Amino acid sequence: MAGVHLEGIVKAYGAVQVVHGIDLEVQEKEFVVLVGPSGCGKSTTLRMVAGLEEITAGDVTIDGRRVNRIAPKDRDVAMVFQNYALYPHLNVADNMAFGLRIRRMPKAEIKTTIAEVAQILGLTEYLDRRPADLSGGQRQRVAMGRAIVRHPKVFLFDEPLSNLDAKLRTQMRAEIKRLHNRLGVTSIYVTHDQVEAMTLADRIVVMNDGRIEQVGTPMELFNNPVNTFVAGFLGSPPMNQVRGVLTETGAKVGNSEIKLDAKVNGHVGREVIVGIRPEHVSLRAGDHTSPFPVALDLVEPLGSEALLHARFGDETVVFKTETGGDIAQFSGVDHVHVPASLVKIFDAETGQAMSFGA
Repeated sequence: MAGVHLEGIVKAYGAVQVVHGIDLEVQEKEFVVLVGPSGCGKSTTLRMVAGLEEITAGDVTIDGRRVNRIAPKDRDVAMVFQNYALYPHLNVADNMAFGLRIRRMPKAEIKTTIAEVAQILGLTEYLDRRPADLSGGQRQRVAMGRAIVRHPKVFLFDEPLSNLDAKLRTQMRAEIKRLHNRLGVTSIYVTHDQVEAMTLADRIVVMNDGRIEQVGTPMELFNNPVNTFVAGFLGSPPMNQVRGVLTETGAKVGNSEIKLDAKVNGHVGREVIVGIRPEHVSLRAGDHTSPFPVALDLVEPLGSEALLHARFGDETVVFKTETGGDIAQFSGVDHVHVPASLVKIFDAETGQAMSFGA
């Protein structure tokens, strides 16, 4: 097993710099997910770890060895791509064995290895089939099997589920997580899907414009985003963000005041962004909550839950609540209630999270 260390990694194409000196430490056996919008540099960073992109500046270290000038085949990493990249004329067993034959592994050992990995991935009965005879999920498992048989020090996943439908993505997420728990191999996974990031990661790395915005566990990032970008990127739906002004007892938003559980001494009158998670809002008053007047615009039923889209002044806000099997109850909603302890405050100018003394 091996850890991966990135120090001051820069990638530039001519005069255009796309990754701006990032630092990251991936611990041995850890599952780290790089997440961010398209074009943020996450796949480029992964490809630099794999050796498929040349590093402009900085160092990549795998298992304590600097690998900047080491060829991809000698880095002892295995990569699973967005497209399956399977050989259409070879059956499943031969696709999985191809890399082992190139390395001149004995035939008996190849056969044993393929059988073991096929058992892990539920592919035993498909070993004689060709890729055209498999479903998308089965093809992705073959691609993963081809990586696993090499027993690499590090797995690299580049948006491996983006070609699958919603049901298969859910199934494959669970399979990848179980596989990681079973094999315990250091893994770096790239996705733009924050649901994949939240469900798979030991730690999430949120990237934006070639820089790392925040690193932490899924719940650390969900509960305590460091800025408005992270707050708006993680969560489904994302955090509501409305403009306000700090008062002695909270934040004034429009004609209403949202209570905070901290004193804002020295910041009264400061313009801020008030962050409210859709899941943290209640339709009923409770201890230490603030009423928040809204004009209901749309109800999206999701079964046991519903999304309430509402207007607050010039802003659109979304709240998530349980339905109890009945959405008619929401027709008269004109207020929601916000718990003081769960309100987040960000500086309106910088977007950075603000903290106050109790």
